[in-house]
Amino acid sequence: MIKTKNSSILSYPITVILVVGLIIRAIIALYLQPGYDEAYYYLYTQNLDWSYFDHPFLVSLTTGLGVWLTGEVNQFTIRFGTLIITTGSLYFLYLIGKNLFNHESGLMTLLIASSIPIFTVAFGVLTLPDVPLIFFLTLTLLFASYEFFPFQNKITYKPSYRLILIGFCLGLACLSKYHGFIFALGLVGFCIFNYPYRRVFSSPWLILSFLVFIITLFPLLYWNWQNDWASFGFQLSTRFDSPASSTITINPFNTIVVALVSIGYLFPSFGFPLWWIGGVTFWEEITVKFNFRYRLILWVCLPLIIGFTLLGAVTQILPTWAMPGFWFLTLILGNYCTKWAKEYPKLIKRWFFFSFLIINTIIFVMLSHFSMGLFQKPNQNAFFSGLIAPQNDPSTELIDIIQLRSNFKNSSEFSQALQQADFIFTNQYYLGGYIGMAIAPLTEIPVTCFSDDSRGFNYWYPLENLKRKRGLYITTQRFAKKELEQKYRQYFQQWKKITEIPLFRSGEITEVFYIYEGINLITIPDFRQEKIN
Repeated sequence: MIKTKNSSILSYPITVILVVGLIIRAIIALYLQPGYDEAYYYLYTQNLDWSYFDHPFLVSLTTGLGVWLTGEVNQFTIRFGTLIITTGSLYFLYLIGKNLFNHESGLMTLLIASSIPIFTVAFGVLTLPDVPLIFFLTLTLLFASYEFFPFQNKITYKPSYRLILIGFCLGLACLSKYHGFIFALGLVGFCIFNYPYRRVFSSPWLILSFLVFIITLFPLLYWNWQNDWASFGFQLSTRFDSPASSTITINPFNTIVVALVSIGYLFPSFGFPLWWIGGVTFWEEITVKFNFRYRLILWVCLPLIIGFTLLGAVTQILPTWAMPGFWFLTLILGNYCTKWAKEYPKLIKRWFFFSFLIINTIIFVMLSHFSMGLFQKPNQNAFFSGLIAPQNDPSTELIDIIQLRSNFKNSSEFSQALQQADFIFTNQYYLGGYIGMAIAPLTEIPVTCFSDDSRGFNYWYPLENLKRKRGLYITTQRFAKKELEQKYRQYFQQWKKITEIPLFRSGEITEVFYIYEGINLITIPDFRQEKIN
C-alpha cells in the first residue's frame, strides 16, 4: 500500500475541519441544556473519589475541568473538557488514517467523523464517560499503528517500547469506561490470529506493558475492593436485571432494531456505508484478502459493534455503547473514499456537502427548539405558532439550570428553608444532578437520592449519617404524586410543603419544581427491601 508524504503536521485543511467542528460544538454546548447523565456527573466533581459506583473516575475530571477553571457551574463549563478532548481525539484519528494508509485517507476519515451527528453531539459536546474513552482508545490505536506498522514499513515485526504506551493508554481508557477492556481483548485477538504479530507474546515489552496496565487500573481496582466490587457487579449484572422476570428473553428482531437505530444516530448517509463497509471488509478478510491494517481496525471495532448489537436481543442498550466501534470503522470507510474520489470526485463532494448541510440544519433546528421552544405551541415566536404542547414535549425534561437557579434564589420561602436544611433529597438520581448544579453558588449542602436506583449517592452520603437531620425534598411535576409524598412523609417527624417553583420557555410553563420540608429524619428508608416487595 503506497503512502503519500505530507510534511505538515497540521495542514490547512486539517486545521479548518478541526476549528469549524469546534465552533459548531461550542455553540451547541452553550445553548443545549444539560442531559440527565451530564447533570449527574457534575456531582462526581463534588464527590471526588478513586472511582464511582457506575463508572470509573476520569469523567469526573473532564466534567470538572471547566468548572474548576472558571468557578462557574453551567452547561458550557461542564462540557468544556469535552470540547477540548474531542478535538484531540479527531486529530489522533486523522494521524491513524495517515499512518495506516495515507494523508488523503486520514483527511477523509476526519471529514466523516466530524460530520456524523452522534459523534458531534454525544462524543463532542456532552460530558459523558465516552469522551475520555474515545480519546484514550484513539491514542491507543495510534500507538498500535506505529507499533505494528512502523514508518519504515518493515516486513517483519519486532516488538518495541511502544507496547508500554499501549498498556498505559488502555489503562486510562478503562478508567474512563469499561468498554476499554473489550478494546484490549480486540488487540490481543489481532495478535493471536495474525501470525507476524504472535511474537509479541514472547516479548519482555509485553510483560512491562501488562504491569503498567495493571498499575494504571489501581484507582478502579482499589475502589471496587473497598466497596465489595459493587461497580463491577452493577455493570456485569445488576443493570441488566429485569424486575418483571427472572428469566432471560431473547428477541432476535431487536438486533435488527438496534442496527437500524444505530444507522439513524450515525445518519443514514454515513450509517449505511459504515455497516456495508464493515461487512464487506470482514468477508473479504476471511475469504479473499490479507490486509493486516484492515484486520487491526476490524479486531478493535467489530467486537463492540457486533457485541452490543447482539446484546440488544436480550436487554435494552444505549445508542452510545456500540459507537466507539463505528468511530474506528470510519478509518476503513475513509480509505475506501479516497479510492472512490478518484473515480467519482463530484459524487463524493456532493455526498459530504449535502450530508454536512442536512445534519447541521437538523441539529440547529432542534437546538432552537430545545433552548427557545421553536415547535412549542403556544410560543412567543411571531413567525411560527408551534406544533406541540409543553406537556407533550419530551424536550422539556431538560432543565434550564440558569433559570432554575435564579428562581430558587428569588423565592424567599425556598431561600429560608434552604438556610435551615441539612441536606436535600429527591426521588430520581438525575434530578439530584440538576438540583446540585442549580444550588451550586447558593450553598454547599449535600444532595442525595431516596430511591431504589440511587446510584452513587449512598456512597457519598450514607443515609445513616442523615438521621435526626432536616431535609428538603425537591421533585418535578411528573413525580409530584400524593402517594410518593406520603411515602417520604413517614420518614420524618414533621413534614410540610414549602413552595412550587415554575420554569418557563417561550412564555409558557414547561416544568414545576415542588419543594417539601422534612424535620427530623427518624426512619432510615430501605429501598432495596421495598423494591423486592
